[in-house]
Amino acid sequence: MLYPLLFEPNLHTVVWGGQRLRPYKGLVPDGQPVGESWEVSAVPGSTSVISNGAYSGQPLSDVIALHPEEVLGRSVARRFGGQLPLLVKFIDAEKDLSIQVHPDDTMAQRMHGKWGKSEMWYIIDAEPGSYLYAGFKSPISPYEYKKRVEDGSITDVLARHEVHPGDVFYLPAGRVHAICGGILLAEVQQSSDVTYRIFDYNRPGLDGRPRELHTELAAQAIDYHVEDDYRTCYQNDENRANPVIASPYFNVRVTQLDSPFHRNLLKYDSFIITMCIKGDCRIRVRSTGSEILLREGHSCLIPAKIADYDVIPVRGQSRVLDAFIDNKDRSLGSMITRFLHITDK
Repeated sequence: MLYPLLFEPNLHTVVWGGQRLRPYKGLVPDGQPVGESWEVSAVPGSTSVISNGAYSGQPLSDVIALHPEEVLGRSVARRFGGQLPLLVKFIDAEKDLSIQVHPDDTMAQRMHGKWGKSEMWYIIDAEPGSYLYAGFKSPISPYEYKKRVEDGSITDVLARHEVHPGDVFYLPAGRVHAICGGILLAEVQQSSDVTYRIFDYNRPGLDGRPRELHTELAAQAIDYHVEDDYRTCYQNDENRANPVIASPYFNVRVTQLDSPFHRNLLKYDSFIITMCIKGDCRIRVRSTGSEILLREGHSCLIPAKIADYDVIPVRGQSRVLDAFIDNKDRSLGSMITRFLHITDK
């Protein structure tokens, strides 16, 4: 019998990491600069391990391999070759991350045999005055890009955004970006670990050596188009699943609730990843009666077959972020089919 899956901590120590993720997840601080908590992952080398129920101790990828259509959804399993297409994280930036960009599916497949990386950020907390970079603030040429990387002035031409809790940014592949210090956020992205580092402030990594830059690859990946506004606007009503992102790669909704809330997402034929942003809640599956406690700072994967459930706040209010694949969009199906055809060659 399938049930909502919880996971063991999967923390990553990085040079720019902070001290907030362990307490946020109810773990004892250890003094290490933890920058990322990979909440739900099937990326080789950092796969999530299930922590509850009959599959406790097993890698998520193994359970998906046993029940691909039941866990992922029939449409998702077929389109993505039985692979989990999303990776979700909590990120704590005590210091600025590198200026970076991600390739799209076409370039990532050609260069690395992997998916591209479009992603979104939901700001959970931000120190006063905190900001991030997303996109260019005015048009520049590839030549100017290379010169500014060489002289360290690349941030001068990036759009800088002061942020507050609840802000959302969508970052399609090709958009130059960086999270800066003082920000705690939730990230939903394509299941890919391909990142091109453009500029890293000339600082050493944890091993004391300069971190690798990927200037030439980044130059091929960058989309130089300038947007009027890079911030995502969305409705934020209480006790409602507010649509936030509807992209070709994933859909995201955010719900602030103070009473039991019913969600029937069976029509999407997709797994649901639920991140508990604030306030513990319970998730109760209607068809089986199985129930889990989802604590603040933790995430679960609800298999597609049982994606009819109630979210119940434990005390006061809860805020949850849901990520899934909208299989009602048939254009996505044709796009992924083409990508998988290229992969199989």
